[in-house]
Amino acid sequence: MIYNYVPPNEQEQQTARDALQRLTLASNGDEAIQFFITDSRQEELIEIPVAAIAVLSDVLKFMSQGHGLTLFPRLAEVTTMEAADILNVSRPYVIKLLEAGEMSYRMVGRHRRIRLKDLIDYKDRIDREREAILDQMVAEAEELGLYD
Repeated sequence: MIYNYVPPNEQEQQTARDALQRLTLASNGDEAIQFFITDSRQEELIEIPVAAIAVLSDVLKFMSQGHGLTLFPRLAEVTTMEAADILNVSRPYVIKLLEAGEMSYRMVGRHRRIRLKDLIDYKDRIDREREAILDQMVAEAEELGLYD
């Protein structure tokens, strides 16, 4: 399952900042934390595992900064539309990438599924290539004296 969260409003950002601060103070890094959850009917003690605390801290940090989030299970597969959203390209472009062998995929009926890991690996690779090209362009511009 994929969870998409829209950017938080100001009140949600402040709530996230407050929760992150409390979570940070409560966490000692190597043990589960117990919290009381209260609603209008009851109060209940719950325990949060260490690994979940790290994820929750990251979620709260990004929310406090006003960012939306998308969370994926580690072994997830994504559709071509979800892949396009992650890469910020069109769905037909993703299909061309798949057909060109840029990423592996499998067919589920008539639909393509891409392992999230393969998609992230591809994205990391093109980001590194793009960064190298930009570095080269800056170096060439400096050689030509365009940065004086």
